[in-house]
Amino acid sequence: MTKPPLRVAIYARFSTDKQRDASIEHQIDSCRELAAREGWHINGTYHDRATSGASMFRPGIEALQRDAKLGKFDLVLAEAMDRLSRKLADIAKFHERMVHQGIKIHTLTEGEVTDVLISMKGTMNQILLRDIAIKTHRGQKGRVKKGKLAGGNAYGYDVLPGVEVRGKAEHGDRAINRVEAEVVRRIFRDYAQGMSAGKIAEALNLERIPGPRGGFWGTSTILGNRDRGAGILNNALYAGRLVWNRLHFSKDPDTGYRNSRLNPEDCVLSVPVPHLRIIDDALCDQVKARQGAMKTKSTDVPIWDRRRPKFPFSGLMACGGCGGGFSKVSKDGFGCSTARKKGAAACDNMAVIKQADLETRVLHALEHHLMDKEAVRIFCEEYAAERNRLQAARSAGRADLEKELARVSTEHKKLVDAILAGVPADQVKDRMIELDARRKDLERQLSASPAPDPIRIHPGMAKTYRTRIGQLIAGLFDAERMDEAKEALRALIEKVELVPIPAEDNGNGKPGLSIHLHGALASLLRLACGLPVHEVSNASAQTQKAPREAGRLGSNSLHSAEADLQAFDLVGELVLVAGAGFEPAAFRL
Repeated sequence: MTKPPLRVAIYARFSTDKQRDASIEHQIDSCRELAAREGWHINGTYHDRATSGASMFRPGIEALQRDAKLGKFDLVLAEAMDRLSRKLADIAKFHERMVHQGIKIHTLTEGEVTDVLISMKGTMNQILLRDIAIKTHRGQKGRVKKGKLAGGNAYGYDVLPGVEVRGKAEHGDRAINRVEAEVVRRIFRDYAQGMSAGKIAEALNLERIPGPRGGFWGTSTILGNRDRGAGILNNALYAGRLVWNRLHFSKDPDTGYRNSRLNPEDCVLSVPVPHLRIIDDALCDQVKARQGAMKTKSTDVPIWDRRRPKFPFSGLMACGGCGGGFSKVSKDGFGCSTARKKGAAACDNMAVIKQADLETRVLHALEHHLMDKEAVRIFCEEYAAERNRLQAARSAGRADLEKELARVSTEHKKLVDAILAGVPADQVKDRMIELDARRKDLERQLSASPAPDPIRIHPGMAKTYRTRIGQLIAGLFDAERMDEAKEALRALIEKVELVPIPAEDNGNGKPGLSIHLHGALASLLRLACGLPVHEVSNASAQTQKAPREAGRLGSNSLHSAEADLQAFDLVGELVLVAGAGFEPAAFRL
């Protein structure tokens, strides 16, 4: 009997937004033509638009790998290996994953992808990736030497259209924007005369003057970082000098995030561009002199390079008025950063909360409110409802699949009966093969949608949680356990929202703050179910480091909702926890 046709998943990608969307369609069409010639059945297409092949953090390729685990296809088809990835390590790992699932990889250019081909072509692609980076860097350097910007634009300037030179359009020219240039001069004058960056930003916001990205002005927008040339006051272009290559960037292999580092001074290129000067030397020198004299209080650290000490809830606090962050505004008090750096036009929440009061109230809530029995019961009910909704959405066509399977099986049986009754097998062979392939495909789809498991609550969950949270709080006062306890406690919190209370509504007649504590339920339940403290912290860190943008750039993943669900099994008790797709529980203190 003839084998059923291979089920194929097509993948396509192009690298930059300068390429056309048609590139994706052309790749897919070419793959479809090959599949038609080979008699393969296309089960799905996956793509990533304007996305570099130097990283595997791409929605399309991630969706393809998820569906591979579900057994949705037998072969991955792409135009070339470099469409899947240009990095040798990434393509080798991808091949290893597909082999583990029993899936082959085939490309129009190289044919079937094997270990030997990966070692050869993968190395060539890796070299090509490095060559592209070197040539791009060299091209940018050449443009800078001509006084042209290598990319991007700065506040105070307009981008000019490209100029045709020898049949090619050359870009990188800028012209001074008179309106924005006057704002730049005003910032420099006010700062040189002693006005703080915060007050400058507040005044600009009150006058409804849009910032560089169209939003509010902030202290960091003006001050920036002097060493890195960031911020209005540090942009050498305003003084008529184009400075390039201050920083180099590298991607974290675990998260895909870009990190920047300062280059040595001898690598930095500085070119005079007098036609782009906005600030005269005298005013520029006054600003630099004031910057040089400013240090963080009681230290020799420049104010633009200061580092705040980490408190247990740093980075987790948010203003209930504007959504901005809370930071230290005095020796032992926290307040809304937006209100202080951008002014009343952005936020008018000027209330302050003492560090000791904040920590006491949050720790008390963690210990006594976030894991009581009633909260756990309500969560599990809500989670079960949401999980069942997703399950219903995923299997909305299950009844149709079952009906079709019954019909296909019946028709197949009739053909078998016809052969037994004397009908020549050659007349029905092709139809039987087609029906048998469809039957197997339907059975696979149905098996990938199992019935929901019942949710059971661990009987000692709340008690275990309170015992362990008490141990963590005690660990804050133990030098040896302090760091571990602090990270574990931070992992249990999604957000500490500080909501302003008007003076007339507060008992003491002064403006105050109420605390709405949003618990990270996944971490809370991990701790309650007895997982080691370091596993609770690590799981939370991984969730924060590698956020996913499911469906971004046109990815056709059908399982992004299910990807937000996590499950773990503990001592025979099934406990399901909510992932990024669910609202955390919130408690008002």
